[in-house]
Formats: sequence, C-alpha cells, structure tokens
Amino acid sequence: MQINQNHHLFMAKAIELAVSNISQGGGPFGAVIVKDNEIIAEGSNQVTNHNDPTAHAEVQAIRQACEKLSTFELNGCTLYTSCEPCPMCLGAIYWARIDAVYYGANRKDAAKINFDDDLIYQEIELLPSARKLPFITIPTNDSLLPFETWEKYTKKTHY
Repeated sequence: MQINQNHHLFMAKAIELAVSNISQGGGPFGAVIVKDNEIIAEGSNQVTNHNDPTAHAEVQAIRQACEKLSTFELNGCTLYTSCEPCPMCLGAIYWARIDAVYYGANRKDAAKINFDDDLIYQEIELLPSARKLPFITIPTNDSLLPFETWEKYTKKTHY
C-alpha cells in the first residue's frame, strides 16, 4: 500500500496529540480518525487523568467518532495512531469496523518505556487456565440464559 502525503499529515497530528498530552498529565499516545480525508475525531491517552484504564487514545477517538457520526460502526474511516494499538484497542478497532490502521512506533518501542502491551498479546494466545491472571469458569444452569434470551429477542440490533 502506497503511503501518500495526507497519511503523513494525519500521523503527524496523532504524534502531536501524544506529545502535548504528556505535559497535561496523560500518557504518550495520540490518535485521530479520518473519514473522507478529514479528521473527524481525536484522542489522547487519558488513563491517569480520568482514572480509567480503558481511556486509551484509540478508544477515546473511537468514542468521539461514533458520537459524531451517531453510529457504532466506523466503516469508511481510517485510524492513525502514534503507537501500535494494544490488545484492548485492537479489539475496539475491530468492533468499530475501521477500514485501516496506520501507526508510528510499535509495541517493542512502547515496552522500552514500560508500556508492556506485548505481555498481554502473549497472554491472549494462552489457554485461560495457563494465564498469569486466573480465569475460572463457573458453569451454572443459567450460564447460557442471556444468549438464549438474545437469540429469541426479535428487536435486537446485530453488531
């Protein structure tokens, strides 16, 4: 895929957000979402500012874009982020159905400054019983009740 000049401008904006966010008490991550060659949403890491471990730059931008477009699907949008997304953000990107992601630094670069997303990537590949954090299933007679109810519900919005 050829990277044109606009890609560099959008990436520069994501990096600018990341750098300026540091002096505001946030983490060194920034992201923008583009639709029709226009930035429609911006996000910077607000984990420490909001006491919210999900307030990553990509998630913040996704939330803003979805609100602006009044939709939970961001088809036709591109995400530019200052660093390769962590597993949580990667999941959010897929759920939002973003068309493409461009990133600057990678997860190894982030690990060098103690943002070790690579550990989570490794944990995902393991069986739940082999993970460092205990994941224990508690089967009950009603474990599948939410899914059975969903399956029968006629007014659901598929996503």
